[in-house]
Amino acid sequence: MTLLYVQTLNGLQLGVLLFLIAAGLTLVFGVMDFINLAHGVQYMIGAYLAAMFTALTGNFFYGLALALPSALAFGLLLEFLIFRHLYDRDHLDQVLATFGIILFLNQAVKVVWGAAPLSVPIPDVLSGSIRLMDGLLYPVYRLAIIGSGLAIAVLLGILVSRTRIGMLVRAGASNAPMVSALGVDIGKLFMIVFGFGAMLAGFAGAMVAPILSVEPGMGDNLLILTFVVIVIGGIGSVRGAFIAAILVGLVDTLGRVFGPQVLRALMDPSAASQAGRALAPMLTYILMAAILFFRPGGLFPAKK
Repeated sequence: MTLLYVQTLNGLQLGVLLFLIAAGLTLVFGVMDFINLAHGVQYMIGAYLAAMFTALTGNFFYGLALALPSALAFGLLLEFLIFRHLYDRDHLDQVLATFGIILFLNQAVKVVWGAAPLSVPIPDVLSGSIRLMDGLLYPVYRLAIIGSGLAIAVLLGILVSRTRIGMLVRAGASNAPMVSALGVDIGKLFMIVFGFGAMLAGFAGAMVAPILSVEPGMGDNLLILTFVVIVIGGIGSVRGAFIAAILVGLVDTLGRVFGPQVLRALMDPSAASQAGRALAPMLTYILMAAILFFRPGGLFPAKK
């Protein structure tokens, strides 16, 4: 049971990180109808910026405070120089162009910061472990990641559902041409959505920098899971992205740990171990296929 509790918290942490990346991506996709494969690069850039500013200031929180606006500025720069010229192109052009950006920036960080992985120290105030119950100690910093992600989810939900900007974003996700016809500067709306999404992804990268190696290409694998999240949750839906991210995080984490143990009840241990390792990476895609079979638009698709 202790292992179950620990892995559930790990799955929740992964889900929160996926949500921070997926929230911006689903809005970009839903509002702009723009496929941005380079969104995972924003996660990587956020981690590198946090590592750089933490080394310069000697304080993780100062480094985080400087990394967030820098990630926002970098996202807006990419939007101004490259992405806005792709909005009217077809999806194949968008995929090819943003994939090229992935390759370019993965090499660019090697030039700027080197190819060797970087590390960021956990701040002293968040170091150590906390006793959650008998026999269960869990790192304080990982709990801080979960708490900060959940707090941002609540604030983002309020922003999207209770403010004028949020109203325009929801309207743009439902019918962008109509929003533009009503006099809204759709280009400015696109820029705000893109920059905010880049900052959220950068925040996710900055928060994991103390517990993962900061290295080129670190966002590529998460990008695949992020697309699974927005498809399950419904394109353009922040609420759907949150629920889907938690589901994917739990299924992926618990499946990798307990899949082989469940299979041992059906086959011999060696075969169960091999089958479990092979099946575990497939569980999230099986979940996606099952949900889309019953709800082709995802759990909470944007209403048209």
